Amino acid sequence: MYSSRLLIAAVHHLYVFEELATSPLSIEDLQTRLGLKERPAMVLFPALCAMGMLAFNRANQLQLTDLGTCLTYRANPNLAAYVGLEKSDPAVLEMVERLKNDGPLKTPTGIAYIKEGEGPSPMDDPETSRSLTLALAGRAQLLAPIVAHKLPRHNGHLLDIAGGSGFFTYEWLLANPEATATVLDRPQVLTVAAECLDTFSRSNRSGADTVPGRVTLLPGDMLTDELPEANLILAASLFHDWPTETCRLLAQRFANTLKPGGELWVHDAFLNDALDGPQAVTDYSAQLFWVTKGRAYSRREYRQWFTEAGLVATTENISTQLDYGLIRALKP
Repeated sequence: MYSSRLLIAAVHHLYVFEELATSPLSIEDLQTRLGLKERPAMVLFPALCAMGMLAFNRANQLQLTDLGTCLTYRANPNLAAYVGLEKSDPAVLEMVERLKNDGPLKTPTGIAYIKEGEGPSPMDDPETSRSLTLALAGRAQLLAPIVAHKLPRHNGHLLDIAGGSGFFTYEWLLANPEATATVLDRPQVLTVAAECLDTFSRSNRSGADTVPGRVTLLPGDMLTDELPEANLILAASLFHDWPTETCRLLAQRFANTLKPGGELWVHDAFLNDALDGPQAVTDYSAQLFWVTKGRAYSRREYRQWFTEAGLVATTENISTQLDYGLIRALKP
């Protein structure tokens, strides 16, 4: 849905294909010609590459593929007019506005579930918080045992930041019976997390009844509040809600609270380092662009933030499921 809006906007409102019809352009030059900021450009261009309409040449410039050429009016035949049948759709026009302005022009109540400025977080509303947390809980339940198996065995302390339902932490504690953990999130989210914890502890799985005594549900704001020290930090589906400058801030905050020898783990869906896909992730990035302040990022971008924060980024790319994976960085 969101990627279709991107495509129609690119053809009929931003004229991406017409700009590239004469010659290839670097990302920076194309971004300048279209008047786009970094975030919308890094949502749009990888998506068009993943759709097979743009590609990078040997000079790392964007150029039209044969399919992309068919979306220019100078091609004969072309598909531009066909795609244009939906060019006045209200959702397409809204996407155009968001691309040109790096988000909606007015955000009086915040962007989706993300805190806006100094105002309250939408996740402080009990109904909104419960709805989103439970909607994401099924994904967490499915992935948590896999992630827990991939994370290190440890007797120390895990800090699960913006941990939602807490299932990633509960599964990890089950696999590490001497360890302790903290789940940090908004107070209303943790109300749901406590219910999930109670259900988890009653599951009759060996050791599940010990988990509540080893986990702390800590209300807080990861952007401003002091974070508890930890041997391991898990940031699952977290960075993609935020723009690049906030991601750099978060990486530094997480690095500061890690104990020496500690590890920062990120579980997310990653763009290719070449920024040309995969399409499942560029589709997801288009949705994130619409409903959050962020987008999907590449592993290379994460590793740059880690290095800037004084961490040592590893080269491991660990797959989980649902187009997700794990990467990590170490604190010297």
